[in-house]
Parts: sequence; structure tokens; C-alpha cells
Amino acid sequence: MRKIELSYTLTPSRPGPSQPSALLRNPMMDVLHALRSSGSISGAARELGLSYRHVWGQLKDWETQLGQGLIFWERGQAARLTPFGERLLMAERLAQARLGPQMEGLRAELERAFAMAFEENQSASASDVITLYASHDHALTELQQFAGIATEGLNASPPLHLDIRFCGSVDAIRALNEGRCSLAGFHTQPFAAAGSLSARTYRPLLRPGLHKIIGFARRAQGLMVAPGNPLRLKDMTDVARLQARFVNRAIGTGTRLLLEELLVQAGLLPEDIVGFSHAETSHAAVAQAVQSGSADVGLGTEYAARQEGLGFVPLTEERYLLVCLKSALEQPGLQRLLKHLRSPSWHERLESLPGYTADHCGEVAAMKRLLPWWT
Repeated sequence: MRKIELSYTLTPSRPGPSQPSALLRNPMMDVLHALRSSGSISGAARELGLSYRHVWGQLKDWETQLGQGLIFWERGQAARLTPFGERLLMAERLAQARLGPQMEGLRAELERAFAMAFEENQSASASDVITLYASHDHALTELQQFAGIATEGLNASPPLHLDIRFCGSVDAIRALNEGRCSLAGFHTQPFAAAGSLSARTYRPLLRPGLHKIIGFARRAQGLMVAPGNPLRLKDMTDVARLQARFVNRAIGTGTRLLLEELLVQAGLLPEDIVGFSHAETSHAAVAQAVQSGSADVGLGTEYAARQEGLGFVPLTEERYLLVCLKSALEQPGLQRLLKHLRSPSWHERLESLPGYTADHCGEVAAMKRLLPWWT
């Protein structure tokens, strides 16, 4: 068993969409990724801004420490990873995908702590922090960064810190009802019927007069498949008919609920799906399972599929919504968040993400307006 030590770096905040990157960086994995994409040590060195001698020396040192070869050292041939090197990369990418939500939460907590240290007034007001329990969604991470950058100018406002705890949609609303957060995020099909599984699941958790719905985004969900969609999958009926190896999401997540809804609509049972019990913790982990070849298909967001270079077969659009207690609407922090959500600059940033579009963003609405199945 190898020992793992974690580290982090401080970098300046920059406006605009964040660039995809590993949540935890490791020099050896960076070199192996660069080698794999460039096909040479010199190409990897250029990609990473390092010298050929430095990268060559690092590789030799790592092989000595690990006791196994990382690349085939063949003179005059393109650099290729050994099977062991490939396994290391695969294990690291899967671990990053599975732990993504937890690591994003940890990073947000560290950013908040350091933001307080950089501020002259180090006692941040409670109105500057909003605790949000939510189904994992990349647009929320973007919003967290967007709201966390102070408004410039003479009347600049301090950063608004979104303390996001990722969990399943159902668990998020329960956390709100139990007083563990001031805002919850969940997603559902906008045109689900009043008797649908989604309606039956969410209706007991929400109460008119007590809760208020806040519009956020519409996103595409569908089948994440290998590039080119070699099995020619079009829907869940094809997944069952062709016995494609499926990777699921955990019980309590909105995507698991969506899958069960799609199965009912197709007249299928869980037993018809090979791999129905194989569950992963996030959209990224599902995408990684497909990318690695351990599964043929999974249900997830277009954003997650594009990030892994996968094919995507859209099945439905769904609304990602925020919900709070009506009594919390006048809190200064929530009012500031609504202002951010309604801003044109946020709408532009949101719609730059693959598969996302602004949808009643920042609008406070009654249940029946944004949840048509509500009765």
C-alpha cells in the first residue's frame, strides 16, 4: 500500500469560466498524461513547460521508487506507457472522478478560509456565507467562483461564499427541511406528469407557503457512450436490448430517479439493465467508467460527457432548481445571490458551459410555475 500526501496551491481568481483541471495535482500523473497525449518525452516537457532533462530524470526516479517501469524506453520510437503506467493513470482518474464532489467541497472551504485572511476585516458576516446542499452540478461550482469574486469599484461588495455540500437531490431538500442549510439544489424533468415518480418523490418534501422555488438552469441529460457511439444506442430500450454494460448513480440522486422514470416510460424493469446495481458517485465518475471501458454506457449530463471526450445521446432536458424557506428570502446573502443569478454576466458564463442554458435564472416562483406537475 502506497502512502498518499495531499497538497494545494494558492492562485489568483480570474473572471470567466474556469478551465477544466484536476482537483488534486500530482507531478507524476501530469507527466504521464502529457506523455500519453504527446507521444514523446520532449513533447511532454514542452507541454508542461519543463526541460527534457528534468522530465527524463523524474521518470527514472519514479520508476526506481515504484519498482516498476512507467514507459517503454525504446530509442527512436514514440514514448508509450507500460501497462503499469496505464493502470496508474486509470486508477488516478477514477479516484478523482469519484471524489470530485467531496474535493470541490474541501476546496471551497479552503478558499473561504483564505478569503477571510486576505480581507482587512477578518470577521466575515454571516450574510456573506450561504450553506447550500445540492445535487452535484458543475454550474454550481461555476456560480461558487462567480459569486466569490468581489465586485469591483468604489462601492465594491465583499465576496459571497457559497458553502456547497454535494449530496443527492432528495437528501438536499431533507437537509433544508431539517435546518442544516439555507438553500437546496435539485433537478427534475420540467414536463413530468402529476403521477410521475419525480412528482411522487418531491411533492411530500415541499410545502406551498413554506418553500419558495428559485429558477437556475436547464441542462441536457442523456446517454454517455464511447466516441462514435459504436453500439448505436438511442435510448434505454436499446441499452436493454443490446445488453450494454450500464453504470448507474446512487440511490437518492436525481439522476437515479430520472433513470427509474425512463425505465417506467419504456416498460422496462431494473433487471433488464446489465449493471443496474453498479453505482458511481458523480456524473464525472460515470463518464470515467465509460471512458475506461469498464462500462458501455451511463446516464449523465452532456457537460460530463464532453469533458471526457465521450459521445452523448440526449434523452431529456431537465430543470435544475434551487429551493429555500420563504422566511429566508429577505436575508441579505440570499438577496445578493439572486442579484448574481439575474445578472447578464452570469447568464453568459452559464451558457458557455456545454449542455446548459439559463432558465428563469434568479426568478422566485410558486411551485406550480416551475414544477408543472405540482398540484
